[in-house]
Amino acid sequence: MTASEAKAYYLTQPSAPGPEWARPVRQKALERFAALGFPTTHDEDWKYTSVEPLVKIPFAAGSGGDDGAERRIADFGVEDLTPNRLVAVDGRFSNRLARLGDLPKGVIACGLAQAMSAHRNLVEPYWTRIADYREQAFSALNTARAEDGIFLFVPAGVTLAPIQLLFISSAAEDGPTVSHPRCLVVLGRGSQATVVESYFGMRDEAYWTNAVTEIVLDDNAVFDGYKIQMESERGFHIATQEARLGRDAVFTSHSFALGAELARNDVNAAFVGEGGDCTLNGLYVTAGFQHVDNHTRIDHKQPRCTSRELYKGIMGGKSRGVFNGKIYVHAHAEKTDARQTNRNLLLSEEAWVDTKPQLEIHNNDVKCSHGSTIGQLDDDAVFFLRSRGLDLHAAIGLLTQGFANDITGRVKQAPVAEVMERKLSEKIDLMAQEKERW
Repeated sequence: MTASEAKAYYLTQPSAPGPEWARPVRQKALERFAALGFPTTHDEDWKYTSVEPLVKIPFAAGSGGDDGAERRIADFGVEDLTPNRLVAVDGRFSNRLARLGDLPKGVIACGLAQAMSAHRNLVEPYWTRIADYREQAFSALNTARAEDGIFLFVPAGVTLAPIQLLFISSAAEDGPTVSHPRCLVVLGRGSQATVVESYFGMRDEAYWTNAVTEIVLDDNAVFDGYKIQMESERGFHIATQEARLGRDAVFTSHSFALGAELARNDVNAAFVGEGGDCTLNGLYVTAGFQHVDNHTRIDHKQPRCTSRELYKGIMGGKSRGVFNGKIYVHAHAEKTDARQTNRNLLLSEEAWVDTKPQLEIHNNDVKCSHGSTIGQLDDDAVFFLRSRGLDLHAAIGLLTQGFANDITGRVKQAPVAEVMERKLSEKIDLMAQEKERW
């Protein structure tokens, strides 16, 4: 399909069900997608990432069948990451796969479609208000077509035990599928939550996950978030995460991108109250012909807020990584303290990375810095390890693992850290074998 044919194809797909109050918003989002169309490399935000491979495939809506899902959850080693778990298959909430203990009083953890009907007063003030679909084609398409998803509400003053939000694609054998999972997380004043977002497919077939996650932190709320993207080698992953921070709120995001043929991760945070704290950590690892694009934006809209950002990439084979991070300091956001760093390691002569750290500052009373590095393994370090008895494969693996540990070592949740270290070790081992051939 051409881009115009693909746009027409998705415009004519059946409308998503839902309550009457949401239909005008869905219609506006669909009209906005019709106006925007699929982005091209002529768009500045998509300069280094072509979605042409995705556009060419006519994806049909996934069935939502969860047969075999429990086995795949075990295969990926994510069944015991957290005490609580909510699951959506092809964007549809699965009651059968959910696992919830004794939740604190007032906590609501359920499917988004259910929440939109039963808890409209908690959903409507935030749904589509945090992730703006007016300028983002994929967010607009998600808003128009998302059938379901996950809703998590933590009331004021409550601390919630770690919970996993698991999004699975059935990846049907009879044709490529698409799902539009939607997630809304709302933390009340002074509440705390640790949330693990996980994405993977049940088969190594072509499929597309088009996800949107909205996170709302009221004053003094604390959010510790982890995103684990382990889509299949033939999968496409387009995701937007938008967070809004109230006064003295603390938002931490750890993003791990290991899978997918083509992945795009947008992580955006905005301070809407004074004194907030935002940390964005990310690790993207690519091999073969993978392409992973990371776009981040931190909006310092209020005074006396702090942000720290560290993204690291490891690229092997003929893969490509992209990092575009922007820190925007508004005119009245004095006493802003912001630092941004992007570091990249290339393991082959044909791997490539495009990096563009950015600062836009409209206030003089700030402390801001940004930087980026691109390099290869130090030959002297490799020689030193080999002189101590390690073969070339082990030396490459050890140095690459050390480069990644700067991110994995920041994970506070031990089960999450163990899974990521294991998955990362497996991928680095394959990349080290590839490196040896160079």
